[in-house]
Formats: sequence, C-alpha cells, structure tokens
Amino acid sequence: MAAPATPSPSPGSIRRVVAASLIGTTIEWYDFFLYGTAAALVFNKLFFPTSDPLTGTLIAFVTYAIGFLARPLGGVVFGHFGDRLGRKKLLVLSLLMMGGATFAMGLLPTHASIGVGAPILLTVLRLVQGFALGGEWGGAVLIVSEHGGDRHRGFWASWPQSGAPGGNLLATGVLALLAAVQSDAAFLAWGWRVPFLLSGVLVVVGLWIRLSVSESPVFLAAQAARAAQAARGASGETRGELPVVQVFRRSWRQVLTAVGARFGENISYYVLTSFLLVYVTAHLDLPKSTALNAVLIGSAVHFVTIPAWGALSDRIGRRPVTLIGSAGMAVWAFAFFALVDSESFLVITAAVTAGLLLHGAMYGPQAAFISELFDTEVRYSGASMGSQLASIVAGALAPIVAVELLKDHGSSLPVSLYLCAAAVVTTLTVAFARETRGRDLARTGEAPAPAPGYDRKDAAGTLSA
Repeated sequence: MAAPATPSPSPGSIRRVVAASLIGTTIEWYDFFLYGTAAALVFNKLFFPTSDPLTGTLIAFVTYAIGFLARPLGGVVFGHFGDRLGRKKLLVLSLLMMGGATFAMGLLPTHASIGVGAPILLTVLRLVQGFALGGEWGGAVLIVSEHGGDRHRGFWASWPQSGAPGGNLLATGVLALLAAVQSDAAFLAWGWRVPFLLSGVLVVVGLWIRLSVSESPVFLAAQAARAAQAARGASGETRGELPVVQVFRRSWRQVLTAVGARFGENISYYVLTSFLLVYVTAHLDLPKSTALNAVLIGSAVHFVTIPAWGALSDRIGRRPVTLIGSAGMAVWAFAFFALVDSESFLVITAAVTAGLLLHGAMYGPQAAFISELFDTEVRYSGASMGSQLASIVAGALAPIVAVELLKDHGSSLPVSLYLCAAAVVTTLTVAFARETRGRDLARTGEAPAPAPGYDRKDAAGTLSA
C-alpha cells in the first residue's frame, strides 16, 4: 500500500523556497554561461590566440567542455553529502565555490602577460565551476520538489529550471551592454572583466537568500527514520553503502532514463545559444551584437515560459510535454539554421525564440520528472549523476562538435543533423519511460505511484478516459 501523498505546504513557505532556489540557480548559471559567452567572443583572443579565429574558438570551447567533465564528480561528492547531511548545506557551498571561481576569472592575467600560465589558470578555475555546478542542480530542484506537494510539483520545480535562461539572460545582457557602450579595443582590454567581478556581489545576495530557507521536510523525515532504525539496531542490505553505489546497484535504469531525457535538451540548448554566437560572427560575419541580442530576447521568453510547461506537465504528465519539445526540436533543427542564414536580426531572433520554446518543453518538466525517479535516500546522488553524466556526452561536446562540423564542412546542414539526432534520442527515451506525475516523494520503491487521473493498469501513464 502506498504511503499517503506528501502534504501540500503553505503558499508562503513554498514561494520562499522557490525564490531562494531560483535566485541561487540564476547566479550560478550566470557564472557558468558567462564563461561560454566569453569563450565565443573574448577568450579565443586573450587566452588562446591563433592565426585562425575558428581554431582559437575551438580551443576556447575545449576548456569550456572541461568544466562539464568536472560536473559528474561534483554530482557524486555533493550528492553523497546531500543525501547524508541535507540539501541546504550543499547548496550554500556550491554557490560559494562557483562565485569565487568566477570572481577570480575576472582578475586573471591574459596570455600576453604571462604566456601559457594564463590558459592553465583559466582551465583550473573552469574545473572548479564545473564541480560546483555538478552539485548545484540536484540540490536546487530537490529542495523545491521535496517542499512542494504532489499535485503542483511540476510547476514549482520548474522555477529553478528558469535559473538557466535567467543566468544566460543576465550574462548575455551584461556582455551585450558592455559591447554596446565600449569600443572593441576597450572591451578586450578590460570591459570583459566587469561581468566576472560582478559575480562577487551576486553571490552575497544569493547566500543571504539561501540561508533563510529551511531544510527539505522529506529529507528530514527520511533522516529521522534512518536514525530510529539505527537506534533499534535494524540492518539492511544497503545500510552503510555509499549513496552513489546504491544508485548504480538499484537504480541504474533510472539513471539511464535521466541521461536520455537530458540528451537532446542539453545539446539543443548549447547549439541554440553558445554555438549561435560563433555561427553568426565567424560564419555569417555579422556583428556580435546581433547574436547577443537575439539570445537575450529568446532567453527572456524562455525564462517566463518554462514554468508554464511545468504546470502543463502537472495536468497531462511529464512525458507528453517532454515529447512535444523533443519531437518539435528534431524538426526545428533544420528550420533554425535556414532562418538564421537570412541574416535578418528579426528572423534570427524569431528562430532562437522558437527553438528555446521547444527546449523549454523538455526542460520545464525535467526537474520533477528526474526527482520522481529516485527514492529519498539516494535522490540527490541519483538526480545529480543522471543529469551530469548527460552533460559530459551532450552539453560538453555540443559546441565543440558543432564548431568542428562547421569548420570541416562550411555548412550548417551537418549541425542540423547532429541536433536532430540528439532530439530523437530524447524522444525515444521518454516514449519508453514510465510516467512519474503524482508520485509521493516520501514513498520508497522503484515504481512510481500512479498519478491522479491515470489508469492504474496503464504502466505507460496514458490518461484514462
């Protein structure tokens, strides 16, 4: 018999938790995306100078990818302690690490000053960023998912997801403003440092807000149950086992489901944002402001529509909403570059915005979907590992693969095929996954509880008549 559904919190309580997670994730994604934007526009010249602009950009994106390689390690470490000590403590630590690394980037000497030491220091700081972000995502979405009730989890948990476009909006907006008011020479000389140094102020704000929220009630209940079990001298086959070991021993299918669900979403996001900056400036020879402003407008729409997709997933399920986005992206992959090639700012902006709307359909329900795949004792480890493993095979390589395809073929068609294939992987993964909508997160066991409005006999989660 399933446990009773997790009670809904008071509106004020859940809103405070959501605000803390959203602001914190926005700041951390600001730090992370700032590097990606700078890699496309600045770091290729200041830290990796070469005679071929695309080659310099490619090298800059390699260090960009290194940050992704550190994310699974961060997911393992933060997941372990998050499942043992709580979500809140690890969220504070991740924010401090991310903000400190980004602030330090703004103080780095360039290649012209200290030679090869500059890119080495930049790479080390990028590793710290990746490690911190690897632990950030799981904690941020879990503390919201575990505070919220079952009925509206998709909506509430989607707000931390809006931190990604929010951070990108902030990073791109600051760089676009500086590029607009400064000459190219001034921007390269010192202007690019301003957004990195600004991270120090943002971290102080984020810490003040994050320290004000309470620990997850679902985690506290599970912690109390473990303490009571230990006091009784109870034993079990997983007692004393590391959470990450438990995940791969008991929940490896859920980890693979999370990886597949994130695959097309991850690749499409970095192609639509980071790679677009390279494509517009290096391939179409348009001003960098064209791409920056298009991403800026698209990210604003993306930010406000992600919660709408999350709310829709509470009504019709996580799978149908995700499939709208992944199947749509498989088609949009070809229309996107055809529209960008028009070289019209309005058309490019429309192409980016439409692409990010489809991305939001995959990304909005994702926080609730992945949280609902795992039990409380291993949820931080499982969610972090599933999401961050996808980052290595998807997001880390996306700009590199796209730049290399463009460099080798001089055409956007191979990039479109790459994006389409990634979307198909997510479509197939989610099509064969179980529906998780309505699962009580306090309940243990691999199979999600049937969602309200679903036929209990329908394992695929199809809406009952």
